Amino acid sequence: MAADDSTATKSPSGSQTLFRGLDLLDVVAESGTIGLPALAKQLGLTRSTTHRLATALVERRMLSQAPREGYSLGSKLLELGYLASQQMDLPRVARPHLEKLLDELEDTIHLGVLDEDRALYLDKLTGRRRINISSRVGDRQPIRSTGLGKALVLDDTEARWRELYRLEGPPAPGAPDEEQWIAWMHGYAKRGVAFDLEENEDRIRCVAAPIRGAAGQIVGAISVSGAAQYMDDARMNTLVDDVREGANAIGRDLGWNGKRVAR
Repeated sequence: MAADDSTATKSPSGSQTLFRGLDLLDVVAESGTIGLPALAKQLGLTRSTTHRLATALVERRMLSQAPREGYSLGSKLLELGYLASQQMDLPRVARPHLEKLLDELEDTIHLGVLDEDRALYLDKLTGRRRINISSRVGDRQPIRSTGLGKALVLDDTEARWRELYRLEGPPAPGAPDEEQWIAWMHGYAKRGVAFDLEENEDRIRCVAAPIRGAAGQIVGAISVSGAAQYMDDARMNTLVDDVREGANAIGRDLGWNGKRVAR
């Protein structure tokens, strides 16, 4: 992973030492607990150089060391991760990506998070098609009938989906029954996107996708909404990649590495 250690007998520059230390943390993060010989081998460094780097990181609590077991990530990283999560406000991080989607698609863009058993809308960028969509920032909308809500629970179990469906009571005329809705959710989960087919608001459709955090868990979702006349089945399918990539780009800015939490 790191550069060859042929110059290990020389004093490395400060930046070289820094990058080697970061490479070392990456290896430990990927490997879990790892001994010095294996760590040195993966880094392409001598044991003495690896030991010096690891010792410095242990002193700063970036690593911890267990006798006869090896090195693992240290408690300082938990502190830094918590501080980073506090400083990385989702609406602020997401806003440039939402604006990019608005420029490209001209439809209304929403950002939301799960708030108990509802979808809480954190941001809304009104589209340019002069279509009135009644959603507002601060609204708490049903999971069952909103694309955003469905996207927020794509990683949940079928049992949880059924619970969320039943919370809303009997479906309105024309709305999917429980079995149809569950079948849709399985399909959405496989595809990584969710649709609202005029279920929440008459003549309004949307495509939504989940945002994943650093650990791969769903931390929010975005949706692209528009009038049914601009959102027929063909266009909704063409929007899937755009919406999913927009959500993934936000996730990457939050530290997501592209891996999903196993369902």
